[in-house]
Amino acid sequence: MSITILGIESSCDETAASVVEDGHVLSNIIADQKVHQEYGGVVPELASRAHQQNIVPVVDRALAEAGKTTDDLKAIAFTRGPGLIGALLVGSSFAKGLSLALNIPLIDVNHLQAHIMSLFLKRKNEERSFPPFPFLCLLVSGGHTQLVIMKDHLTMEIIGQTIDDAAGEAFDKCAKILGLGYPGGPLIDLYARKGNPEAFKFGKPKISGHDFSFSGLKTSFLYFLRDQLKGNPEFIAQYLNDLCASLQHAIIDILIAKVTLAVKETNIREVALAGGVSANSGLREALTRQGKKHNWNIYIPEIQYSTDNAAMIALTGYYKYLSGKLADQTITPVARFDQL
Repeated sequence: MSITILGIESSCDETAASVVEDGHVLSNIIADQKVHQEYGGVVPELASRAHQQNIVPVVDRALAEAGKTTDDLKAIAFTRGPGLIGALLVGSSFAKGLSLALNIPLIDVNHLQAHIMSLFLKRKNEERSFPPFPFLCLLVSGGHTQLVIMKDHLTMEIIGQTIDDAAGEAFDKCAKILGLGYPGGPLIDLYARKGNPEAFKFGKPKISGHDFSFSGLKTSFLYFLRDQLKGNPEFIAQYLNDLCASLQHAIIDILIAKVTLAVKETNIREVALAGGVSANSGLREALTRQGKKHNWNIYIPEIQYSTDNAAMIALTGYYKYLSGKLADQTITPVARFDQL
């Protein structure tokens, strides 16, 4: 008998629902919230309200596209955290209510673990290469930057993480300094393709081990622009492409250096990339080049599964269902990773 899981994602500003059957994606629906662009970042209260408006039609569409009804579902998986607590409450409350109404199990999912599970997403009859266990994963998102060893589908060991800002935060905050819109990361990637990555140099942190730091780089970037603008008010407009390319190059250098060190020390040559920042073209290309140079096997999710989506939640829920790792109605969402 088939195992059909409905996944619900509402950790930030995307309301998403997906149906996964026997590990295959049948549908993956995402409703973006454009309202945040005029504020230069996600406004939590507005995000929560938009989730309330979007969640029913998104779930309805996901079921329709999959050719399923609620009677076909074996369980409901939802993002428990980390994320915006108000946004998480919308998704978790809906999942709890639907689980009770259908009398089927409820499954809570770690959003970050689900990003890594995006590497295993595929549709029926689709040929894809999956990383074998154990593998090393660079998990890079707007709020988190981690190096993780995945021992099986549900067991992750964090061997390094940021001690301050995440790489995605560095992209977005520096984009704001440049006067670019939100989200800034994709815009920096766009302009960087036309610029010279060696045009400017910015300070890089000296952090031992596998941990990351990006606050110093952000400060170096800010002070550099402040000094240049004193002498030339048009500096950003004149050198925007080179600034974006140089900033992106610096961030990627930090990430790749830590991955290289981790491979050397763990001797794990199966290397993956996941998280929202895995959509960055420069990072994807840099990791691929490094893999070829050092004979690593590289695994990168499809662009559609790189950013927040519900298919990764449903697939993680599928494996938790197989393992009997279910939740009950007393479970509550959590905002921070260390609470999970």
